[in-house]
Amino acid sequence: MKGVLILGMVLLGAQSATPPAPPPSQAALDRAAQVLAAARAALGGDKLAALKTVVATGRTRRVRGNNIQPIEFEISIELPDKYLRKDEFPAEESDPTSTGFNGADLVQNPPPVIAAPPARAGAPAPTPAELAAQRKTRIAAAVSAARQDFARLALGLFANTYNVLPLTFAFAGQAEAPQGKADVLDVKGEANLAWRLFVNTDAHLPIMLSWQGPPTSVIVTASGQPPPATVGAGTVVVAGPAAPGAGASQAEKDQYAKDVQALRQKTQQTPVEYRLYFADYRDVEGLQLPFRLRRAIGADTTEETTFDRFRLNTKIDPKKFEPVK
Repeated sequence: MKGVLILGMVLLGAQSATPPAPPPSQAALDRAAQVLAAARAALGGDKLAALKTVVATGRTRRVRGNNIQPIEFEISIELPDKYLRKDEFPAEESDPTSTGFNGADLVQNPPPVIAAPPARAGAPAPTPAELAAQRKTRIAAAVSAARQDFARLALGLFANTYNVLPLTFAFAGQAEAPQGKADVLDVKGEANLAWRLFVNTDAHLPIMLSWQGPPTSVIVTASGQPPPATVGAGTVVVAGPAAPGAGASQAEKDQYAKDVQALRQKTQQTPVEYRLYFADYRDVEGLQLPFRLRRAIGADTTEETTFDRFRLNTKIDPKKFEPVK
């Protein structure tokens, strides 16, 4: 799966990076609204506006090192504010997992376990109030991550955003791709969220979403050491300082460890590009829905998803969206 490219783009009239910029002009906001309106019309128009629930099933192939992890999933969506993805791992002896949200509440199985950190010598044990605050913070972070996953998927399925993650759109320019030109929209949200949505100029269908994020991992090699033969997608390999020799003092060893850690932290703060591709749109009860997704970090594919079936406006058991207690 590594190195498979579906879409390569060169922006016309917009930079691929996202430097600090003044607020978008009203013309850019209006143009973005026109692009999104055309996309919603292409995706289904009135039928899309009448959509209340979606249940989708399929398979994901996820890259794990040099292996492919197969996953069977079911996604349940009840618009505007309920979402759940359930994953099963047929190649592993493990129970299914699920994560999502119900409004502001986390839906997750197994529920998150908030354990007390190891006690430090001379430090008092955390109080129940401190543990409760840690749990609240952890759950809020999980809800935020689930909302972003849903919002990214919703842009490909519905060309829309919902109040669970309010977003604004501004026209940024056009891009060249093998499939033709694409309109590019800057997508902004809370906590400095910054994405880019690519919509095919002729078909008016979403084809890619991109955003910047930290690398998945950082490998620091000693000076003169060859890089590893294989690394996972999103792993950044950086040459570090020369390792201390056998006769080095403890102070030299400690300084080396500090230098390596500082280099790792600096590299971790340098973002890489994440991409989500939407493809193979097909008619489902009058809607155009993408039956194939691909996730990538740069040019390296990390995940391929194929949908088997979409069920629309079907009743979903409310128990699926029961929040974590």
